[in-house]
Order: sequence, then structure tokens, then C-alpha cells
Amino acid sequence: MAGLMLQGTGSDVGKSVVVAGLCRALANRGLRVLPFKPQNMSNNAAVTPEGGEIGRAQALQALAARVPLHVDMNPVLLKPQADRTSQLVVHGQVRGTLGSANFREARRTLLPEVMASYRRLEARCDLVVVEGAGSPAEINLRAGDIANMGFAREADVPVVLIGDIDRGGVIASLVGTRAVIDPEDAAQIRGFLINKFRGDPALFADGYAAIEQRSGWRGYGVLPWQSAVGRLPSEDAVVLERGLGGTSGKLLVACPILPRIANFDDLDPLRQESGVEVATIPPGTPIPAEAALIVLPGSKATMADLAFIRAEGWDIDVLAHHRRGGMILGICGGYQMLGKSIADPLGIEGAPGEMAGLGLLDVTTVLGSTKALREVSGTAFGVNFTGYEMHLGVTERDTSVPFATLEGGRPDGAIDPAGRVVGTYCHGLLASTDLRAELLARLGIASDRRDHHAEVDAALDELAAAMEEHLDIDGLLALTEYRP
Repeated sequence: MAGLMLQGTGSDVGKSVVVAGLCRALANRGLRVLPFKPQNMSNNAAVTPEGGEIGRAQALQALAARVPLHVDMNPVLLKPQADRTSQLVVHGQVRGTLGSANFREARRTLLPEVMASYRRLEARCDLVVVEGAGSPAEINLRAGDIANMGFAREADVPVVLIGDIDRGGVIASLVGTRAVIDPEDAAQIRGFLINKFRGDPALFADGYAAIEQRSGWRGYGVLPWQSAVGRLPSEDAVVLERGLGGTSGKLLVACPILPRIANFDDLDPLRQESGVEVATIPPGTPIPAEAALIVLPGSKATMADLAFIRAEGWDIDVLAHHRRGGMILGICGGYQMLGKSIADPLGIEGAPGEMAGLGLLDVTTVLGSTKALREVSGTAFGVNFTGYEMHLGVTERDTSVPFATLEGGRPDGAIDPAGRVVGTYCHGLLASTDLRAELLARLGIASDRRDHHAEVDAALDELAAAMEEHLDIDGLLALTEYRP
């Protein structure tokens, strides 16, 4: 029963991926390993078998460790909504809403629940690999912290700090972290590793030695840039801004980047198709007229994001696309937007109110306090698929027919008579090879028919192999209480 925590010098330095790779490397060695993140802030979430939700990064890490998902792997999940508020999810279930003003005080009360989850995991495995959040150098957030050093000191787990050399300034970020944090916090950090290195590592030898000398921490290796990471789902919406498209000769799928976009890894299986280009459209940019398919993604604040679509003029682009005979797929919140109206009488996602939808499906939605969280399987387009539901609200069909039939005969979503406008509550359905192939066939191209889940699993093995080659995993294990 042992733990090791990986923190970072900032967001998007690769903490989630390094934890996933380490989980797979240790699982390949025969260890029983479980992932853990005390507090996560993300609108990308996964459904656990017991009907809870956790961050998708922890779902990927559980896959890497070859274990089922469990709510204890991410006991506190914050899902940002409009107006500087976040939905608070504790042990997989919604526990209300927190504003930025009261979050710091509220999180103090969550540490016992975080520790209870950690101890339960610790009792079930050889090693718990823990992911931090943001950076311990954010000393303005240290009081009451449960995500980084507050947890590490309470659980007494050794910490290794990850620095991202690709963004530049890695020496300053690591040594600077040592300089600004509390000395007792610094003592909990036992070493560092360098991530995303490009080129000849020998050129960084002097810099590596300088970090060791100036910080007093031992280095545990330099991990080269890994192309396999591009085949893994990402939890951070920053990656959407890096995929704006531009490759000619491929079928173009366009997805607008909404302020509260959720579960955007629904697009990943399409990205892996050689004949498809997925363009994520930033604010201020029109949806390309040449797009064959527009995807309206999930949203944590559907009405606010629909208002944003109108403010950007994207509604005009979507309706013009529809008039030209283009195909539109709305997933979860995107499905709700395609209907006639959306009402939020209880103020679940913001101020109470109602607004007109895009009017492309004959459905109406009323948001409520009950959240659907379940894995699903069903049939659509004449083929089988699997996925999961994660949504608030009930959508009623008027004249529209269901898009899919789920297990037990339960209908899902809606499709227009021409089969060109589709709405569904099922996330993850495009990972099903047959359904993705059928969708692409309706758009006029053949699918590569790759097994998306197998591609992700192979990428994890590649990442683990690179970590075995370039990191001192034996040294990392020596920091913990684990003994073979």
C-alpha cells in the first residue's frame, strides 16, 4: 500500500498523460496500480459502472492500469458553468453549485472525503499513482488546498514535479517552484522529470544538472516528445485551439468551440480517419461553407452556449449549411440546441429562463435537477453501438422520430425525415466502428474501420515503453513504500 504523486509546474505540462503512461508501465510489470486525482476541474467526464462520474483523464488512467472506473479515483470534480460558477460533483454525484467566492472555504470541508477515497484505493492495490492539478507554485491558492501539496502532506505521499520543456523556461519553472513554495511543501517534493523534449537530450545535460543543483531535487529522466499522445483523448480544451484544419482533399467536419464545451473527445474517432479532417472553429471564425458535417458538441451550459452561437453568427452558418443539404450532428447539449426550445425553470445552469432552439428538430427540452448517468448500448443507422449518457433535462419528441433504440427498447434522440439532422444524448457512439462507418458512408466516403479502443490501448503501450526507456521507474518506485 503506497502512493506516488505527480504534480506539474503548470497546466497542460502533461501530468495526465504521464500518470497514464506510468500506470500502464507499472501494470505491464505486474503491479496492481490505481489512478487518483483528489480534485479535478473539467467538463470532460466519464460514467463509472456504478452510475457516477469522474474526469475523463482518470478514466484513461484506469484504462491504462487495466482496471474498471470507480468514483474514488476522482472524488471531487468541478464542472465549470456560466457566471463564474461550477457544478460540484463529490464521489460521482452532483452536490450543488459553487461560486468562485465560496469555493476556497468549501473545499476545506472536502479533504476528509478526498482522504477516504484515497485510503480505500490504497487498500486495494500495490500503488496509487496520484495526479495533481495546476501547479503547487500557485501559492495564492495554498490555504485549504486539496489538489496538490495540501493532499500530498495529508496523505504523506512523495511528489515528483513535471516540467514541460516544449513551452520553454523549464529551468526557471522548476527552480522557481522550489523558490516560492513553503519549505515544508518543498520537502515533500523528492524530484522532477522533464516532459515533451525534442532533439538530442545531450544538449540539455547542463540544464538538467543546473535544476538538480539549484533545486536540491533529483532528476528522474527526460521524456521525449511522444507522437502516441496524439492518439489519446485529452481532457484539456486547450488542444481544440491547435486543430483548426487546413488540409485539402478530405471530408471536412466542423465543430465550433463553445465556452462550456463538454466531452469533446467524442470527435477523436473521426480525427483518426485518414479521409476526414476535423476543424475546431474558434470564436471570430465562421463555420466553413465547405464542411460536409457540422457537429454541435456537448455543453455544460446549454442555453448560455446557444446564446454564444447566436452572438458569433454560427447559427446563420448552421442554418445555411442545412439549406445546402449538409449534415448536422448534435450530441447531448448540441442535441438540445437543435430543437424548438430549451427551458431552465429551476436555474440549473444559470438564470431561470427559456429560449428558442435552432428549430431543426421537432423536440423541446426542459432542464431539471435529475442527472442521467449510465452506460448504454443500442442500434442506430441499422448498426449496433455503445456509449454513455451524461445529461440534465428531458427532451420530448413531437413529430420527430427517434434516432436510436437503446437496450430495453428505450428511444434516444431524434432524426429529421431527410436523415440529415441527427440529435442524440449518447456520448462516445462514434467510437463504435460500424456506426462511424455508416455515418461516413452517408457522407460519401469509406471508413478506415479502425478499432478506436484498440488504437488508444496501443498508444498507451507505446507511451509506457518510452517511459521504461527514458525514465528511472525503479527510482520512482524506490520513493514509495512499495516493495516487490
